[in-house]
Amino acid sequence: MDGVGSFGAGLAGAAFDPVSFIKQPTTILRVLSWVFSLVVFASIVNEGYVNLGSERLHCVFNKNADACNYGVFCGLVGLLLCSFFFLLDVKFQQISSIKDRKKAVMLEVGLSGFWTFLWFVSFCFLANQWSRTAPKDLPLNQGADAARASIAFSFFSILTWAGLTVRAVQKYLLGTDMTLFTTDHLDGVAPVTPYPPTTGGAIEPSDNYQSPPFTEGLEAPAPTYQVPIY
Repeated sequence: MDGVGSFGAGLAGAAFDPVSFIKQPTTILRVLSWVFSLVVFASIVNEGYVNLGSERLHCVFNKNADACNYGVFCGLVGLLLCSFFFLLDVKFQQISSIKDRKKAVMLEVGLSGFWTFLWFVSFCFLANQWSRTAPKDLPLNQGADAARASIAFSFFSILTWAGLTVRAVQKYLLGTDMTLFTTDHLDGVAPVTPYPPTTGGAIEPSDNYQSPPFTEGLEAPAPTYQVPIY
């Protein structure tokens, strides 16, 4: 991870490089998480419910509607979170406030870690309910592929979201390089010292004397009395 700038990004206003952005590990993990969430969501919505000779549809995971609902929830919200953080990654370098950058990174750390945990619960829950599903509840093995895909990509989502959490924590630990925000020597001019330099540690007194105003060039007044002669 590039440690330059503030929380892994350069100074605000720098040009956006799409090639470097796409090659970043965070972007790759983000795209994979988006795809995995889409697979889980689409698999359960399209083939996660079967009709057992009645008008009512049953969840393929042991007829447990909570299992299907939980998988759909994780997939759908995972899609939205990936889209939100992807846009945040694009705009992150344009955030000029260090406090706003810190809040964005802390939000990513919290939600990424929390969603890693939810995907772990999803994997365990779906796998447990699938293991309890009787073959008679799935005529012609209907919905089996969708169930296995949901379980597999729930597990893959654990890995990608855990990777995103680690990347976010690393970004937070980088903090801000405050040396990039100092104003010394920005214009190429050395700073001006507030006091004149001294020689030998003391200021030499000046011998120049300046006469009082309006007295320069005046002669001494003549005496107004005569000296007596004896």
